[in-house]
Amino acid sequence: MGGIKPYRVPAGEGEDVLIEKKSRFIGHVYKVETVEEINEILAAQRKKYWDASHVVYAYILKNGVMRFSDDGEPQGTSGMPTLDVFRKEEIYDVLCTVVRYFGGTLLGAGGLVRAYSKTAKMALDAAGIAVMQPHLEVLVDCPYNLLEIVRKRFENFEAVEESAEFGATVLLTVYMPTGQFEGFSADIIDITNGQVEPMAGEEKLFARRISE
Repeated sequence: MGGIKPYRVPAGEGEDVLIEKKSRFIGHVYKVETVEEINEILAAQRKKYWDASHVVYAYILKNGVMRFSDDGEPQGTSGMPTLDVFRKEEIYDVLCTVVRYFGGTLLGAGGLVRAYSKTAKMALDAAGIAVMQPHLEVLVDCPYNLLEIVRKRFENFEAVEESAEFGATVLLTVYMPTGQFEGFSADIIDITNGQVEPMAGEEKLFARRISE
């Protein structure tokens, strides 16, 4: 996995609304991974907003698949400007829809570009941005009396607790940036006098939020 470079994705779903000359633009951002998933979301959006003037969308997947739709707006005024927001920010595995309810006043080509771009950016800001980067799965088999002592050390090594199994001891599964494991392991062994020894598991891509 060392050959996989970190890349930026939406941290989750986001929604925001822009009112421009009485037209209402509703932006949604989703973190997606497949075209099938995208098609399901688009179908649900069209059903929910059946009375909207337009349901514009754009998406970029990490595998290189990229597409947009103006959905009846003048060519180049909506889908492409929406896509460009995410290309500029270098965001992948993202779907953005912008629903428009026409307010009776024409915005002109320039006005449409600005409105769709701004709505897409607002929805992205609402979702936040995360970085997919290699993390190491680490298993920590911990006696109950040392549990809170061990957990307090996670933050020092950017470790995120994924799960805890409670039995005779507590088996914690945590993820941390791969380069942090050596220091984390040495620290835990030291503060528990060797009673707890973290075990390295597999590497996987893990999303870490960098913005709200």
